[in-house]
Amino acid sequence: MVWLIFVGSSAAIVFAAMKLAQYGDAIAVRTRLGGMFIGTLLLAGATSLPEVLTTISSLSQGVPNMAAGNLLGSNMFNMLVLALLDLVNRQARILRRVAMRHALTAGLAVLLIGQAAFFVLADVDMQIGWVGGDSLLIMATYLLGVRLIRSSNPMTGSEVVLEAALAGVPTLRRALIGFAAAAGALVLVTPWLVRSSKEIADITGLSAGFVGTTLVAMVTSLPELVTTIAAVRIGAYDLAVGNLFGSNVFNIFALGLTDVFYLPGRFLGLIDPTFALVALLGLLLTSLGLIGNLARVERRLGFIEIDALMIIIGYFAGMGFLYVRGIGV
Repeated sequence: MVWLIFVGSSAAIVFAAMKLAQYGDAIAVRTRLGGMFIGTLLLAGATSLPEVLTTISSLSQGVPNMAAGNLLGSNMFNMLVLALLDLVNRQARILRRVAMRHALTAGLAVLLIGQAAFFVLADVDMQIGWVGGDSLLIMATYLLGVRLIRSSNPMTGSEVVLEAALAGVPTLRRALIGFAAAAGALVLVTPWLVRSSKEIADITGLSAGFVGTTLVAMVTSLPELVTTIAAVRIGAYDLAVGNLFGSNVFNIFALGLTDVFYLPGRFLGLIDPTFALVALLGLLLTSLGLIGNLARVERRLGFIEIDALMIIIGYFAGMGFLYVRGIGV
């Protein structure tokens, strides 16, 4: 029964998140935001909302390690999706076809993930009100980074073409209503996902943190996978890559934002220090994605690029290491 609840809640979350991304995209087009800005910020935030709600629900159900594993594990899974794009689009490397300015978003993701890993290990006990100073610094870094990305990437001609291609999108009013309805559905369903995941951890003997890093992170990241593949198929490569790098940025912002909802004290101080390993693995995979964006040399091994292959190997090797290490136990 628990597996049936898990699968059912997972399917509902993926469907609601896809609608959330669809209406979020419509809002961005109707408000005349740039295509890259859509992928990096609004679309990334929309597809990452399941991670945020799952994290908050995990806190309310007393499994903070599942909350941390969900957000940090999602960063790893997003980079796996980036590598899998190489298999979907064999004619040309996705990272070779997008603007090099995505390196700014990837660089911001590396900075934020590094901050998160440092604060989890350092355990700096400083609070402003009930919110940790470390969480506030993470959120401030995110906001400054968003401002930098926005100022560095105004709307270009290619983004106007993207807007024209999406001319049949819903009206702004309908998009706002649809976005709110999808978000409401996520709020209702995510507690069921967390509850069933917690029971699965008990049944299998795995730690809640490892289940959060693998199973829950994969489910909450499926909207990014579906949205990214859809963007690639219509040739919106900047939207696809921006969504993945932007989701990693938003996930760490959500890690800091979670502290606002955790009233007893510092959320980052509650996380098991071993979760810094998950953060560092996400940082390594994001760095490989950044290198893939900056490097302009085609080096294929059969039908797959070497950097994409390294990300895929790194993801599964990392998961094996976390299992053996017994993270969150």
